[in-house]
Amino acid sequence: MTSQSPEEGSTVKEEKAVVKDGLSGRELWDEVRISPVEIAMPGGVGLTLRAYRLASELTPTEIEADEDDPFDARERAAAARAAEEEGVIVDDEFAALVAEGDAGSKSERKPDGTVTTEDGEVVAEPDPADFADEPEEAAEKEDEEADEEVPMFLSHRGKLLTFKTPESLVSFIRSGAPHDLAQLDTWPTVAERVQSSDIDPAPDDRYELDLVVENLRGGHDTWDLPLLIAAGEVARDLGHALRLKPVILALAPGSPLDDLDESLRSAESGGMGGFFGRRKLRKIGAQQASLGWRSIIGKISAAVDWRD
Repeated sequence: MTSQSPEEGSTVKEEKAVVKDGLSGRELWDEVRISPVEIAMPGGVGLTLRAYRLASELTPTEIEADEDDPFDARERAAAARAAEEEGVIVDDEFAALVAEGDAGSKSERKPDGTVTTEDGEVVAEPDPADFADEPEEAAEKEDEEADEEVPMFLSHRGKLLTFKTPESLVSFIRSGAPHDLAQLDTWPTVAERVQSSDIDPAPDDRYELDLVVENLRGGHDTWDLPLLIAAGEVARDLGHALRLKPVILALAPGSPLDDLDESLRSAESGGMGGFFGRRKLRKIGAQQASLGWRSIIGKISAAVDWRD
């Protein structure tokens, strides 16, 4: 039986401790459903946190809302549905009532929605909306569509809180300072258990926004597909979580940059789809794409709050 020197025994214990810490870190993030994220931007490489939850479970970050803010629009739609459920008369119904009054004291609404006077004169035609889903059914469908899983970052008042070292991020987490992730029911577990060694983003949670514009400028033959696809994913997440309307619109379905993203994904998939994806990429202007992405990265960078 061979014996170990004190130095060797100490080294083995340290290695086991490192492995144990690494496992506990992965287990921690899986348990709390939050992930450390690394984002390289023109201003430096930053560490932050991201979580995905149902929209109904989250209160969006507070910002100075615009008139057409997408989150306010959602709230206004919910308020309108609530008013209808309480029996508030909508415009079409009011018009029909007025028509009934103008036509005389007696009128009749037929099962198909047509309103006629006692003389048989049609004073109101049926509304196609009357034959659509019932209000409650329509509201349920809208709620199901709206209540999808959405991203949220370690942010506060529309600013992404970013840190250059794991130690500074952990220090902030333990400080009790206000931020948007504090609303999560698993946050107390993070604040209690997180260690600096746990702040080690997985490869899929590392993004290089600082390389996007330069890569696009190089031309189609030099485009790094995984780099650009990953950039689109995190930019969409940041746009939604920080309520950055210009970023949301620039990457919205049907936009030129969304078309670019779809082509990149097709080209990356390989096979016949990849062939057509690469052909479509050739038709996308490198200069236009780089300018569009330069604007997006500028908007995101302006919303970053470096805390160290």
